[in-house]
Amino acid sequence: MSQPVDWSVLARTCPSRKSLARIANKWTAMIVTVLAGKQLRFTDIRTALDGISGKVLTETLRDLERDGLVERQAYAEVPPRVEYRLTPLGRTLYDPLRALVDWAELHVPEVLAAREHYDSQRA
Repeated sequence: MSQPVDWSVLARTCPSRKSLARIANKWTAMIVTVLAGKQLRFTDIRTALDGISGKVLTETLRDLERDGLVERQAYAEVPPRVEYRLTPLGRTLYDPLRALVDWAELHVPEVLAAREHYDSQRA
């Protein structure tokens, strides 16, 4: 019988570091939030994510698809239609990432005040 693998994000060679880097990406958190419970077309995702370029959205969706977090469904229609949705694995990320989004939105005033204080001390 094989030994269980002890994954540790703190270990330099652990592949979990790539997963952590992917889910810690700001666009990943926003894409997972936008796709929660929905299947959307590329343009709908881009419209929902103010400020993301088409190139970055394409790259991030491809990375998420490669990691098994997003599923891409292409329909044989004219014009072609492609939709994206979270996989079951991707849906497991929604609650933790939503908690981070909620925290970021809730603590904007404190973070802005801390930045202002920090900057004023170094001016």
